Amino acid sequence: MSAHHHHHSLLQVGNASRREMGQMVCGKCRELISYPRGAVHVKCPCCQIVNFVLEAHQVGNVKCRTCSVLLMYPYGAPSVRCSCCRSVTEIGAHNIRPPVSVQQGQPPPPRNPSN
Repeated sequence: MSAHHHHHSLLQVGNASRREMGQMVCGKCRELISYPRGAVHVKCPCCQIVNFVLEAHQVGNVKCRTCSVLLMYPYGAPSVRCSCCRSVTEIGAHNIRPPVSVQQGQPPPPRNPSN
């Protein structure tokens, strides 16, 4: 009985992870790539380069200047190409650098006085 339940829970986890897809912009050709959440490296189907997946807080959103679709891009990208209308949208200077908290990385763990 327990083996059956264990197998069932594994199936549920698999289905859940398959449903959750993330999107990123290829750092080389600016194509929008879909990838399973949790992946660290994603190969672009267009130019075959392998991209390093950024966490959500390291990604910005900008509206396409032509068709107004919301585009995602990695911080630091000078421009992003729209996957819908193929026009290139320049990213404003205020979006070039991530927030200070992101630059510094994760906060150090709280110091335990008993150590």
